[in-house]
Amino acid sequence: MMKNKPIILLIISLLMISCDDPIYNPKPRGYYRIDLPKKQYKLLDSIYPYSFEYPSYSFIDNDKNDVKEKYWINIEMPRFKGTLHITYRQLNNNLNMLSEDSRNFVMKHIPKADNIIPITISDKKNNVYGVIYDIKGSNVASTYQFYLTDSVKNFLRGSLYFNFVPNNDSIQPVVDFIKNDIDHLIKTFKWKAISKK
Repeated sequence: MMKNKPIILLIISLLMISCDDPIYNPKPRGYYRIDLPKKQYKLLDSIYPYSFEYPSYSFIDNDKNDVKEKYWINIEMPRFKGTLHITYRQLNNNLNMLSEDSRNFVMKHIPKADNIIPITISDKKNNVYGVIYDIKGSNVASTYQFYLTDSVKNFLRGSLYFNFVPNNDSIQPVVDFIKNDIDHLIKTFKWKAISKK
């Protein structure tokens, strides 16, 4: 028994040294998993002076804020609590004013934005020109805005907003998903003649 005593003491000593308080590492903050729908589109082709394809998970609603503007619509995305506001104006030697107004709306996001990336649109085949403003930042109210024009008769502006306090880090997959759908809308966009009634 005496011969084993040093070995037993060594084992007990090693066990006591190895039994130190564990180091606590908090887990990083996580967000809920978001299931994104399959990419499918519907064609908006009715009384409006424009047509385009929009996502099937959304629906078109007339803009109730200004009932005089019959070509203003909202593309509602209830699943994501988002709305793409679409406004339309006929040009009357006011292209510079309308495009500058669109730019000013975007510049109001500068205090919260990390970066604003303008992307030029030039579709000569369909006579669609304009600019997309990709607004980066975790607390910006609107992450994507654009305007489209034929430079002669028509001007359309779109802006994406969500119906909750912005924390774009947590919804970035949704924002990217919707941005791709807005890009699809722009790629399929066409001007139409306004029917006189």
